[in-house]
Amino acid sequence: MVATVDPTNLTLQMTDEHLALQDAVRKFAQKEIMPIAAEFDESGEFPLDTIKKMGAMGLMGIEVPEEYGGAGMDTLAYVLTMIEVAKADASHSTIVSVNNSLYCHGLMKFGTEPQKQEFLVPVASGEKIGAYSLTEPMSGSDAGTMQSRAVLNEAGTHYIINGRKSWVTSGPVADALVLFTMTDADKGNKGITAFMIDAHQPGFIRGKKEPKMGIRASATSEIVYDNYQCPVENVLGKVGEGFKIAMTVLDAGRIGIASQALGIAEAAYEASVQYAKERHAFGEPIGSFQMIQQKIADMKMRIEASRQLIYTAVLAKERNKRTGERYTLEASIAKLFSSETAMFVAHQAVQIHGGMGYSKELPVERYFRDAKITEIYEGTSEVQRLVIARNELGLR
Repeated sequence: MVATVDPTNLTLQMTDEHLALQDAVRKFAQKEIMPIAAEFDESGEFPLDTIKKMGAMGLMGIEVPEEYGGAGMDTLAYVLTMIEVAKADASHSTIVSVNNSLYCHGLMKFGTEPQKQEFLVPVASGEKIGAYSLTEPMSGSDAGTMQSRAVLNEAGTHYIINGRKSWVTSGPVADALVLFTMTDADKGNKGITAFMIDAHQPGFIRGKKEPKMGIRASATSEIVYDNYQCPVENVLGKVGEGFKIAMTVLDAGRIGIASQALGIAEAAYEASVQYAKERHAFGEPIGSFQMIQQKIADMKMRIEASRQLIYTAVLAKERNKRTGERYTLEASIAKLFSSETAMFVAHQAVQIHGGMGYSKELPVERYFRDAKITEIYEGTSEVQRLVIARNELGLR
């Protein structure tokens, strides 16, 4: 499917295929995901069954061509999917996001044909789970300080990898990972290299699972590399270009997180509108009170503004496919505004629901917990502001 994007006039239209996909994902999310969301949030278990079903629907490799196991769709299709899944459960959408943007996107753009056959096809088809590993216990946005190391052996056939990675989304269940680690520490960011990692080889050790506040069904853990032997054929891109690859991949990832944030915001908003109509106080629906109306208006305004910023980023990413032009600015703006919108809307939703908003009997408190992470991962709000400002000031 080709998006109806005109890079000259910057217009975007939904095709019949987009609408059909949106409807199919919405029905699946409401029927299969929403009823189990609270249960998996409580237990923290990974929802493997529904993830496998989404894989069968083509949702784990939406922009990957069909010959590599994907659905062969476009960025808009990915965004629509993320919104609908996130409205039902943010945890499921996190898994979809990592698989599609952080894992598959990097492999499609920088992988060799053998790498695509081995690592992309089974993950894009939903048969296996992919992950992305950049962060370390003492290294987050400042990737140049990472302590993990990859050293080429004397025979020149394998890199020996040692170190500890943290906050690896899908780490406890991943079959393959895109790993970023130092091959030349003296060069800082320019000494980072990306590797494709088979998680079922010796020296790959899954560490503690993180006890998170939100997106609890999205498994997150540390990964320890203990003399892990990675074939030189598994270098993704070129040696020393890992940081460039990581940042390129994060541009795509931030559009996904913006879409996730919008989905969370929409779910919280719709619950609030319904509650404002049903809940009575002083003899009338609380929606008749001006303070509630103000909250509803502000929530709706920010949601629609987020949607337009996301669509602008979609256009920029589609343009990139034709021209190679970076879309870092558009992705960062969409991610920053949408994530802060999710947090604002979820907070207002709790206020509108009052005591019931604080209770686990309703999903509003889960929306509030889930919304927070969108302001943190794949670049905090503070980092997004740096990216935007430096772009506008011509700084690097």
